[in-house]
Amino acid sequence: MLTDPLFQPLAGTAPPATVRIHFDGRSLSVPEGSSVAAALLQAGVREFRHSPVGGGPRAPYCMMGVCFECLVTIDGEPSRQACLIPVRDGMHVQPQDGLPSFDVPQPAAAPAEIRHEA
Repeated sequence: MLTDPLFQPLAGTAPPATVRIHFDGRSLSVPEGSSVAAALLQAGVREFRHSPVGGGPRAPYCMMGVCFECLVTIDGEPSRQACLIPVRDGMHVQPQDGLPSFDVPQPAAAPAEIRHEA
C-alpha cells in the first residue's frame, strides 16, 4: 500500500544520491545509505507485513531492531528486519505475510533400547 510520504528532506539541503529498489513488484527510487525501512516509509509504503495472528497490517515501530514489526523478505530471504538493513541498488523486497517457514532438523530416532520398547 502506497500513500503520501511522511518523511521529506529538510529544506535547503542537497538531494541525496538515490538507488533503485523493488518493493512488491514496484520499482522505487530511494535515498542511498538509508535503511530499507526508512527508504520504504519515505517512498510512501505503509504496510510491511501482515500479522500471523489476525492478518492485520504491520509497519516499523521502533526503527532500531527491537520490535520486529518491520520484517520483510529481502532478495528471497524471509524475516529480515528492514530497519537494520541498508538499501542497495537492485534489491528486491517483499512484504512478509504470516510466519516464515524454518528448516529445523529433526532429531534421529533413538535406538530401541533407549526407547524402552517391549
